Amino acid sequence: MEKIKIIIVEDNAQMLGMLENFLTGESEFEVAGTARDGVAAIKLIETVKPAFVLLDIVMPELDGFGVLEWLSSSGLNPRVMVLSALSQETFIHRALNSGADYYMIKPFDFKTLKARILEVCSGREPARRSPAVETVMRDYRAGAPVAKFSRTRSLEEKITNIFITVGIPAHIKGYQFLREAIKMAIDNPEIINCITKKLYPGIAEKFETSASKVERAIRHAIEVAWNRGKIENINSLFGVRVYSGNEKPTNGEFIALVADKMLIEGA
Repeated sequence: MEKIKIIIVEDNAQMLGMLENFLTGESEFEVAGTARDGVAAIKLIETVKPAFVLLDIVMPELDGFGVLEWLSSSGLNPRVMVLSALSQETFIHRALNSGADYYMIKPFDFKTLKARILEVCSGREPARRSPAVETVMRDYRAGAPVAKFSRTRSLEEKITNIFITVGIPAHIKGYQFLREAIKMAIDNPEIINCITKKLYPGIAEKFETSASKVERAIRHAIEVAWNRGKIENINSLFGVRVYSGNEKPTNGEFIALVADKMLIEGA
């Protein structure tokens, strides 16, 4: 039987490695390439012309919805399965209505992933049957992920949901820097008191940039949210009237506010 040619589009290096290792070890699949952002994914799809695409949603440069939109007018017709930590029904419906064949919520069981890929490729598309969301959620509840990975992805999902609510777009550099800053503040709350000496340099080292660029990018991300007029969403999110339209938090204040909220909720 001819192998199913798959490309993996995933911005998280750990998850990308796990997917590539698993699929490479399965006789039905050929991993023909990987990408970590939407722009690179489009170039890869045009070059490789895969039969199947595993697609993340929240990515730099261009998100998964942008890739789905491009696919709809590209003339190419790979099957697409979205793999995302976003679990709200709105995102599931949007992905399916944008052309995805199936949607799996992270973390998931890899055996179920394989079964769903084979079902989609054979024409048995579980999420196309009504009710689609219930099928997706049943797969999610049945999963048996590694505990540490589950906690990491759950944390990233919560941060992503907060960013969506307050209006911070995924394609700007400050998005990833800010996400990393919040995770660092959750793991070590004291680091917020050493923001210029430890937090910015720590992020800069990971992303191979400078501390000053990290600071400016985070500042820009926060300003984007405020300029989009999402103040009421922010106040609603935190349950109190934190800021008015004329006020903007410092980088440290915003990072501490989000980290504290997540620690209270058991992150």
